[in-house]
Amino acid sequence: MSQDRFRPITGHPVIPLWPDGGWGPGQPDTGAMSPDCADLVPSILPFLLDRIAPAVLVLPGGGYGGRAEGHEGLSVASWLNSLGIAAFVLRYRVAPWRHPAPLADARRALRLVRARAAEWRVDPHRVGILGFSAGGHLALSTAFAERVAAPTGDDAIAAHSARPDACIACYPVASAGRFRHAGAFQNLVGGDDAEAAARATGLGLSIEDAVTPKAPPTFLWHTADDEAVPVQNTYLVAAALAAAGVPHACHVFPHGAHGVGLAPEHPVLGQWPALAAAWLAELGWR
Repeated sequence: MSQDRFRPITGHPVIPLWPDGGWGPGQPDTGAMSPDCADLVPSILPFLLDRIAPAVLVLPGGGYGGRAEGHEGLSVASWLNSLGIAAFVLRYRVAPWRHPAPLADARRALRLVRARAAEWRVDPHRVGILGFSAGGHLALSTAFAERVAAPTGDDAIAAHSARPDACIACYPVASAGRFRHAGAFQNLVGGDDAEAAARATGLGLSIEDAVTPKAPPTFLWHTADDEAVPVQNTYLVAAALAAAGVPHACHVFPHGAHGVGLAPEHPVLGQWPALAAAWLAELGWR
């Protein structure tokens, strides 16, 4: 479908995730947060359309220490709009918050989108999630790690499903084992040995160990020589999806830097949005 058939609705304010616009449940002590952290309060920024459409929650990367909201958030939401898909950029909690605060935010955001689906012209049966790097870890955790407990809130929003209907993970942090991104897991759980922390606390941080046949259709892409997050992270997830019989696509490009977002300046990596769009079309999302 051509882009001009879909008219984005602009001017929507940032929507806080939790009651009273607060930080949400969990550590650290919110009283210790300074006023200049207001833009970090968990929230979503809607990119809506003038028709009923599928929706995707977008999770920028940043090593669980920040969020690359521009090229891995706002630009991606605009691209999704061009496909006829509503988008919501998630501002999830990062360090000094620890697991499961980011997971609670992502699940809450999916529930909020479904709770307000009629108002926002969203199809509640086609709500997906898309993440980059550490945001990819959060997207995959939200899609797969159902056994991991996270606060839900005690209002009507909590009654809605937090399971995404599709998942896209771009050069994702995935494994807490040998190929882990040490900085991301240190921000997420503290300490230097994320694998030991995951085992000791049952956090289920290694995505390849969380895949079950209930996982949603998943699209993965990475570069073979990614120097920041080893490509083995994606290979391990793809192998687990195959073993569980979950429909998936996996694209590994020979060369390319980490953190390129839509990669508009890269003639090869820049193919991934078209590949993802075709995959979404095959799912009936376009």
